[in-house]
Amino acid sequence: MDSENRIPVVLCWHMHQPDYQDHSNGQFLFPWVYLHCIKDYVDMAAHLEAHPEARAVVNFAPVLLEQIETYLCDIERWRHDGQPMGDPLLNALPAKSLPEAGSPAFLELMEKCLKANNERIIKRFPAYTQLADIAELYRTRPDIQRYLSRQFLADLLVWYHLGWMAETVRRDNGVIQSLQEKAHDYTLEDRQALLGVIAELMAGIAPRYRHLAQAGQVELAMSPWAHPILPLLLSFDAAREAMPGILLPEHPVYPGGHERAAWHLTEGKRTFKRFFDSEPAGCWASEGGLSQATLALLGEQGFRWTASGDSVINNSLNRAKADRAAPENASIHQPYRCADADITLFFRDDGLSDLIGFSYADWHAEDAVRDLVHHMENIAKEGNHPVISVILDGENAWEYYPENGFHFLDELYRLLGKHSKLRLTTYSELLENPVIEPVSLPELVAGSWIYGTFSTWIGDPDKNRAWDLLCEAKQHFDLALDNGSLSTEQELAATRQLGLCEGSDWFWWFGDYNPALVVRDFEHLYRRHLANLYGCIGYPAPPSLFQPLSQGGGEPTKGGAMRPGHEAGP
Repeated sequence: MDSENRIPVVLCWHMHQPDYQDHSNGQFLFPWVYLHCIKDYVDMAAHLEAHPEARAVVNFAPVLLEQIETYLCDIERWRHDGQPMGDPLLNALPAKSLPEAGSPAFLELMEKCLKANNERIIKRFPAYTQLADIAELYRTRPDIQRYLSRQFLADLLVWYHLGWMAETVRRDNGVIQSLQEKAHDYTLEDRQALLGVIAELMAGIAPRYRHLAQAGQVELAMSPWAHPILPLLLSFDAAREAMPGILLPEHPVYPGGHERAAWHLTEGKRTFKRFFDSEPAGCWASEGGLSQATLALLGEQGFRWTASGDSVINNSLNRAKADRAAPENASIHQPYRCADADITLFFRDDGLSDLIGFSYADWHAEDAVRDLVHHMENIAKEGNHPVISVILDGENAWEYYPENGFHFLDELYRLLGKHSKLRLTTYSELLENPVIEPVSLPELVAGSWIYGTFSTWIGDPDKNRAWDLLCEAKQHFDLALDNGSLSTEQELAATRQLGLCEGSDWFWWFGDYNPALVVRDFEHLYRRHLANLYGCIGYPAPPSLFQPLSQGGGEPTKGGAMRPGHEAGP
């Protein structure tokens, strides 16, 4: 069948990690940036490289790109003159001296090296499993701690990084293969060789995706700089459009929200340009968070397309129907234009996307892909030249799949790349060669890809209190700028620190339905960022900043790092 008659399918992978660095001392409090680099961002590029006929959109959060750069600078400084790296876990990998058994530092490092999927990573490797069993005995029998050696920790450090290694690297890299075969008794030279592989992989991420974009396989897009929820920066009342009864923070608005939202887009474009030497046509607004005001801002900033979850367009169509202004034959599988906003909208098929995120990990790869493609074929039969959008995180799902999703992704690109009725494409390509004109809507109902609301980031008492802390800090920030007490350098540092505090991830994790340990970690990091902001502007942090915000205690699916697009039914 002619390619022009095949139904377009867009796979949009969103790459995002919040800023885990304490900028007061340069220390990374959590290692998730570099671990997802060597496991997921590398694999996702490699699968596309292995299937030249495949196409995809890859969206990067600029703050992730900057953290990758920081890691690479840290590694080079360590190589050049032995300066410690900012990430304690990565710094321990090639360290000449490791903590003594029984010491708090030994125990802390041991626990960090066990933060991996037990079924898919730890238990996959007998040597790693044995080390994990010893660690469990270590926890319950403090009397035997004196008999453990530093070699145990050295081996555990190596296996932690081997466990997190990209599957495509595991299959092709001689250093990784030899370390796996050795299994134990790793030397300092072994650990330093492993660091060399990590550095090489991280250094190759931006160039590999840039090359894929230049080859026409990938469209690169961006999110706002530190991943804030733009509609909430612009107006807390946006949350009431989909949830009229939602409780909002005590502060009626986020001070200067429009200016801050524009700053995140401008700063994000600057970072994107520096890494990829191009201008992004598309913006996956953080968490697919859109409102009519957000659309106007994105259009003013020069973006040609954006996207969200299908609940957002369904809410908007329902409102239009109530106002007797709904377009005929509208569906989630069409592009849209809303009011006078100069930007095209696409919408995630939540059902298809969530099958990848929450269901297919336990299926045989070929069966899973065939089931997914079967659903797409049925959508294609609906007519009206639909556009099928599958949008999800490019990193969080794969740790639940065998071998980091290797077989699933390989089969997905193979089958869709050569399908007779479906064709992989990108949003910019659709705008340049439209198969259907965008459907006009009078107005967009504000919401996100999660449930079509903003309830994941606002409305809960813990989340609202976090917003109030941020609003209070922003007011002091504004006063510091108004009175001219900051130098140009100090103002720049404070502005960027404020941007980190405005990220979406802190509000995501607050709430009793999230795991207690993760809530504790993110609450600590959020407080640290706010305290650093006060330090930047030379104002003492208020006592309220040090009062507990959220306890957590829930057990959400997949640990809470991913959410389905629709709320579960009764």
